[in-house]
Amino acid sequence: MPRRLGDLEDAVMTRVWEWNRPVTVREVLEDLQKERSIAYTTVMTVLDNLHQKGWVRREAEGRAYRYEAVSTRAAYSAALMNEAWSASDNPAAALVAFFGMMSPEQRHALRDAVRMVQGDEPAEPAPAPPPDGRAEREPPVPPEQAGAGEADAGEVPAAGTGDPGR
Repeated sequence: MPRRLGDLEDAVMTRVWEWNRPVTVREVLEDLQKERSIAYTTVMTVLDNLHQKGWVRREAEGRAYRYEAVSTRAAYSAALMNEAWSASDNPAAALVAFFGMMSPEQRHALRDAVRMVQGDEPAEPAPAPPPDGRAEREPPVPPEQAGAGEADAGEVPAAGTGDPGR
């Protein structure tokens, strides 16, 4: 698996991914120059390195090349997450810590992704978080603990469990 892209490589690949078509060094250069001072030869070297690493393919057009992404940004991100997870000495703990860092919207997207991979029900739009932000502070409750210690509406406590009528 290719290693993580450097900052300049990421900036170049971002353009290639966003434009979703074969690009020239000149096109990438002109777009990058809107943000920073950079030389043509630098962009050419970066695209050549990306080609050697397998991130882009190129096709000759006259005296120049046109470069095209080999995979999507989503595939790149997934490969990075898989590499980081695989490098852990405790993958389960790493996943729990990662999930704990997620926003409610990210957790909803994760649930949707799991449903899609498993072939379950179609994804639904993420619910809006409550205005008080409560959902962001409360950790998710495991299914086996959901409802534990709470009576459902209309449920009568069993005899000997603190029934006020006794």
